[in-house]
Amino acid sequence: MKRLVVSIAFALLFTTLIFAQNTNSSSTNSSTTKGRPRTTNSNTNSKPTTTPTPKTSATPKSTPAGTKSTATAPGSDAVLTSFNKILDGIRHANVDEVTAPYWNSRQLLLFNNNGTVTRGWDQMRKNRESSYPDLKDVKLDVRDVHVTMLGRDGAIVTCLWSQSQTYKGAPETASGRMTLVFKRVGTDWKVVHLHTSPDAPNPARVLPSEQTATPSPSAKS
Repeated sequence: MKRLVVSIAFALLFTTLIFAQNTNSSSTNSSTTKGRPRTTNSNTNSKPTTTPTPKTSATPKSTPAGTKSTATAPGSDAVLTSFNKILDGIRHANVDEVTAPYWNSRQLLLFNNNGTVTRGWDQMRKNRESSYPDLKDVKLDVRDVHVTMLGRDGAIVTCLWSQSQTYKGAPETASGRMTLVFKRVGTDWKVVHLHTSPDAPNPARVLPSEQTATPSPSAKS
């Protein structure tokens, strides 16, 4: 009887061990399956969607006839507007149009093309009033206009010019260089200084040290 009991107990213990081993094996497989990274198929042939960039075209700025601007600085549009008003006033021989862009102050200073100096806005206007009524058929060509901004409230405009007209019935022409200093006065740009000079000065007025040497002809052998 004892042998029968021992045999049954041993059979139960063996069955329990086998069941436990199967359970651990199943748990391990399940854990491995759950921990395995999932993969998704991607279409390698699909192209990324791109948004087309709209094309922008810069609108060229027009300049008055007879004015050839070769260089401008950012923020110089208002300065050029004031400068062009002076040019239009000269072409029209209009005193009001010419004098309006100048600084209405006794400190206004003009170095004129004939070598004289004009001091103050009132004197500048009187000079224009005395000569403009006798001017006819004024043609003014301005080229190589350059603007240099001096911060927010200052600017320099340089250019070359040539002018033809009839004065008291007689034709005359002149050409030269011009520099204008602008200052922001309130919301307007005003000329505070003007300097004009001939582009071909009288050689008698040029110092010998500043005269351009004329190359001598090569000697013949």
